[in-house]
Amino acid sequence: MIHRMKLYLASSNRHKQKEMQELLPFCEIRIPADDGIEFSPEETGSTFSENSLIKAQALWNLVKEPVIADDSGLCVDSLSGAPGIYTSRYAGPLYMQGRPDGVKIPQEEQNRLLIKQVNDLHTDNRACHYVCAMTLFIAPDRYFIAQETFEGELIKDISLAAGTGGFGYDPIVYLPQYGKTVAEISAEEKNAISHRGKAVQAIKTILQTIKK
Repeated sequence: MIHRMKLYLASSNRHKQKEMQELLPFCEIRIPADDGIEFSPEETGSTFSENSLIKAQALWNLVKEPVIADDSGLCVDSLSGAPGIYTSRYAGPLYMQGRPDGVKIPQEEQNRLLIKQVNDLHTDNRACHYVCAMTLFIAPDRYFIAQETFEGELIKDISLAAGTGGFGYDPIVYLPQYGKTVAEISAEEKNAISHRGKAVQAIKTILQTIKK
């Protein structure tokens, strides 16, 4: 068992840091900002796993310590898997891969536009799933990648958005088995079934059996 191993998270997202700390309590999860490090690598991959590895290697090059990185997003069946790797940059049907000026629109606006775009298709298919590709980067020639999914369906109208837990698109992704949105279930419930929760469990198994 590894006790309080320092593990850098390749993210500036405090929500992700908190979630990862809950999932890996035997590690000290740090993000670049904790050490005053500016970190904004260009994600040039065409898949979740490629972008996850890009982020992990970029941060390892700065800290030379074990790094964990994830690239995640929401894939909507009726949109052929979009927004996918562009989830955080999604800005409606005209800017599926982000606005030309690079400015990200507020999350609530992203949620509203995504629901409207699917509704405009007049389809009954509201299936969607989150994807998380997680990389544990120990050294340039020693790393591990786990990729998992988390299935749900989009709510039918933005007025049905609910919940204050989680982050991102969680208030508009409905889980039939719970009768709630992802943002309405507890952190413990989410960690047990989510894409990130399942991916980190695979990484956790590796962490507990390797030597630094």
